[in-house]
Amino acid sequence: MKTPVTYELLHECKQTGARRGIVHTPHGDIQTPIFMPVGTQATVKSMTPEELKEEVKAQIILSNTYHLYLRPGHKIVEEAGGLHKFMNWDRPILTDCGGFQVFSLSDLRKITEEGVEFKSHLDGSKHMFTPEKVMEIENSLGADIIMSFDECCPYPATYEYTKNSMERTTRWAKRCIEAHKRKDDQALFGIIQGGFYKDLREKSAKDLIELDLPGYAIGGISVGEAKEEFIDILKYTTPLMPKDKPRYLMGVGSPDYLIEAAMAGIDMCDCVLPTRIARNGTAMTWNGKVVVRNATYERDWGPLDPECDCYTCKNYTRAYIRHLVKANEILGVRLLSIHNLRFLTKLMERVRIEIENDNLGTFKEEFYKKYGYEK
Repeated sequence: MKTPVTYELLHECKQTGARRGIVHTPHGDIQTPIFMPVGTQATVKSMTPEELKEEVKAQIILSNTYHLYLRPGHKIVEEAGGLHKFMNWDRPILTDCGGFQVFSLSDLRKITEEGVEFKSHLDGSKHMFTPEKVMEIENSLGADIIMSFDECCPYPATYEYTKNSMERTTRWAKRCIEAHKRKDDQALFGIIQGGFYKDLREKSAKDLIELDLPGYAIGGISVGEAKEEFIDILKYTTPLMPKDKPRYLMGVGSPDYLIEAAMAGIDMCDCVLPTRIARNGTAMTWNGKVVVRNATYERDWGPLDPECDCYTCKNYTRAYIRHLVKANEILGVRLLSIHNLRFLTKLMERVRIEIENDNLGTFKEEFYKKYGYEK
C-alpha cells in the first residue's frame, strides 16, 4: 500500500553511522536529522507561524491530541479545515497520541484493555481515551504524521508491569490501524515501548515492525533516568528499527541528547524545552547556557550569542532582554523563544552537514567541550 510519508536515505556518516535523509510528507519535505518545535495547543508558545518559518527555519511542528481534544475540541478544528488551516501553518505537522499527557497531567482513574479513563486537568471532567477515540481525534486534526495510542510506563517500573504495558501498547497499535480512516494522507507511526529492559524493547520493535507501519518512534526514555541508561537503551533500540522508514525519538530537546540521538541513527526529535526555559529567562548558546535574568548581564551590551544568526541576536542586547525578563514583559519570552528555537534548528543544520562530511563524532567532542558538557 502506498503511504503518504516516506523516507529517503541520502548518506550515512562513516565515523558514527548517523543518517542524513529526507522525510517526504503531503505538506513538504523534511531534511533530517531534525529538531521539531512543539506547538502543544496549536501554537508554538508566543511564536507566529511566519516567525517559525522565517526566523526559526522550522520545517515541521508538533501539536498535542490530549490538549486539543479538551480545548477547543477536535470537531472545531475539523470544521476549521484541520490543523493546518486552523493555525495557518502550511508545512508538515505531527500530532502525538495524548498518551503521555493522559498519564502525566491527568488525575488518572483507570487503565483497562479498552483504554484509559481520566479526569481533565482543566475542570476535572471524566473522559475515556481508547485507540479508536484517539484515531478519531487525530483524523479530525489532520496532521501529516499521527501517533498510535500507547501506554506510557512509569519510571522505574518492574519487569512484569513493563511487559504487560508493552504488550498492551502493541495490541492498541493494531486497533489504531483498524480505526485509522485517513490512510491516504495521514501516516500512522507506531511507538516502541519496553522501558529499560532490552528483551522487551526487542519484542516491542519486532511485533510493531510486523504491522508494517510507515514510521516508528521510541517512547518511554528520557523520562528521568541517568544519561548512561538513556544512551544504552537508545543505542540498543534504534538498530532494531527499519532502515527505510523514519525513526522518531520522542521528548528529547537538549543539545547533547539531540547529538546522541543523531549518532544513534534517529531522524526526528521533539521537546518543549527551548520555549520552557525561555520563559525562565534562559538561553542556549554555542558556549553553553546563559541565564540572562542574572545580575551579571545588567550592563552587558552584547548579543545573547555572538555566533547566532537569529533575529534576537542580530537586534538586541543581553542587558535589554534581561530588563524585559525582570519586568515580566512578553517580548522577553518571545525574543528568548526565537533564539532558543533557532539555536536548536541551527544545531541540527550543522549536524546534517557533519554527517555528510563523515565528521559527526569529532564535531560532538568539539561541541561538548565548548558547551560545557562532560564527555
